[in-house]
Amino acid sequence: MSTPEVRTEQLDSTLLITIDRPQARNAVNAAVAAGLAAALDRLEADPDLRVGVLTGAEGTFSAGMDLKAALRGESPEIEGRGFGGLTETELTKPLIAAVEGWAMGGGFELALGCDLIVAAEDARFGLPEVKRGLIAAGGGVIRLPQRIPHHLAMEFLLTGEPVDGRRAAELGLANRVTAPGEATAVALRLAEQLTLNAPLALAAVKQIVRAAHGVPEADAFAVQRKEMAGLTASADVREGMTAFAERRAPQWTGK
Repeated sequence: MSTPEVRTEQLDSTLLITIDRPQARNAVNAAVAAGLAAALDRLEADPDLRVGVLTGAEGTFSAGMDLKAALRGESPEIEGRGFGGLTETELTKPLIAAVEGWAMGGGFELALGCDLIVAAEDARFGLPEVKRGLIAAGGGVIRLPQRIPHHLAMEFLLTGEPVDGRRAAELGLANRVTAPGEATAVALRLAEQLTLNAPLALAAVKQIVRAAHGVPEADAFAVQRKEMAGLTASADVREGMTAFAERRAPQWTGK
């Protein structure tokens, strides 16, 4: 299910998704957006896949929107799914960004659309849209102030200047910082750790976190009660308890 612009590779229960336009610094055009959307659909639909890892080919995550393609009339967005077919897509399965090199503009927004971020120490994160007369409309203006303190987010958004992977980690944007060239390997190990956990529970965590943002606690607890009711009735909960009692690794079915 790979395309020339987006490669996919199944590694046990993890789907490695690679934007493969190194000649354009993995910038997102219509073909990349379609390829990413197809890869995410595969991740969601395949019960054997538990986690996705998103990266870019040849040492660059993504330079963001392909401005040349945009000038030709191509859209890097997919209706209902956002920039790159990702930023407005509500995945039930965890997605990890493995960032090497540039994650600029829409590339940074793709990373912000993931659940976890692994960054090489020399990676570069930035939202330079204001330098082009635009704003970071693929989630940057909305999500970044939710992830880091207000004034630090505003510095990204108003200056357009980038920071490296170490600074991103200091700000709380990266879960892991690696040596150059190691981000994907570390992200795959992190993905393997997630696959040990119950897929229904992982999906419930994501749903509750999304639903709880910006709403009264009572509403958030109502969503949580609904999710908990589904979990407690699942076969996976019984399997988790049984495996604990029997001192063995659980065998999750996602049911």
